[in-house]
Amino acid sequence: MKKYLLAFMAFVCVSANAQTDWTGTWATAVEFTGPSDMPKTTLAGKTVRQIIQVSIPGDELQLMLSNEFGDKPVEIKSVYIADALDSCDIVKKGATYLKFNGAKSVTIAPGETAMSDIFKYKLKIWQRLSINICYGDQVPEHATSHRGSRTTSYIAQGEVKPGQKFPTMEKVDHWYNISQLLVRTNKKAIAVLGNSITDGRGSTTNLQNRWPDFLAAHVDCGVLNLGIGGNAVVQGGLSQPALVRFDRDILGQKGVDKLIIFEGVNDIGGSRHAEKTTTDLINAYKTLIDKAHAAGIEKVYGATITPFKGNGYFTPFHETSRQVVNEWIRTSGVFDGVIDFDLLVRDSDDHQKLQQKYSDDWLHLNPEGYKAMGEFAAKVIFDPTFVH
Repeated sequence: MKKYLLAFMAFVCVSANAQTDWTGTWATAVEFTGPSDMPKTTLAGKTVRQIIQVSIPGDELQLMLSNEFGDKPVEIKSVYIADALDSCDIVKKGATYLKFNGAKSVTIAPGETAMSDIFKYKLKIWQRLSINICYGDQVPEHATSHRGSRTTSYIAQGEVKPGQKFPTMEKVDHWYNISQLLVRTNKKAIAVLGNSITDGRGSTTNLQNRWPDFLAAHVDCGVLNLGIGGNAVVQGGLSQPALVRFDRDILGQKGVDKLIIFEGVNDIGGSRHAEKTTTDLINAYKTLIDKAHAAGIEKVYGATITPFKGNGYFTPFHETSRQVVNEWIRTSGVFDGVIDFDLLVRDSDDHQKLQQKYSDDWLHLNPEGYKAMGEFAAKVIFDPTFVH
């Protein structure tokens, strides 16, 4: 891990004389929460302990909470952060309460967000952080969440303070209301727009081994995972398609100077008209690239769509669509750079399939595959001597 960091230090996301500003060290894409992704018990009157892993350090922070999809206001009595230990345990010393406009509590209206006041905290690189939200009596029936957290959140009755034992009554693998953590730094960030392969389907819960996690471990900048399982670019899929959520989930991040677009397999796999889907995807990529550049994102990387033969998505028509889209990503020159994940992970004897060692369902990758992808992306973006 350290050798990559040292090797890329001359090509990091920041110059030595850059001014400090706000940059995301962690973010997630928020979603509408259906009944199956809500806790068995209501969030009202509960403390929820949620675990994240950050990508860059800092000692001045801000946390954003979101009620984007809530149908009612969400009442929050208090929020504090602490270094995370195993399971639901935290380092009690140093736990820090946040304030919102000078107050310990905040009520977030439907469709709105709340940014905490700036607070001091010694955040270390790649640190696991516990975010603890004590909810009041008023909460939406459908919370704003991220379904594919790949980390366990712990729920307890009442307000559990930092020095108290956390009496877990329920565990869920979702995040509720948390959306961005910012640090004041001279570093920049990479945002990743993706679907379940980016969100970490096939990774190990609580081990932080999605491919963007491996990318973060090999670069000296923020890495923001804005993947959503089942998501599509143009239409269909789960949650808002990328064309709809792009302004919030990508352009709404702080300090981003690079963007990776790695999405499209759900559009293709769910398509009944492969030729139209191919055209629509290419046009959508052009739209997203133009919007990113107009918003000041300097480089937009296109990642080729990985193979899925052996999965239910596969048909000859869908495969043709994938090949055409990938060829356009590689050769059109519209992207500022290409991360050829297809070339990296495909079977050498059958280019329509993933390498068997990298996948259990012929669509998503496993931790070994994600490790290869994250390290590969780091080299493509930051190592000018790398040729593939």
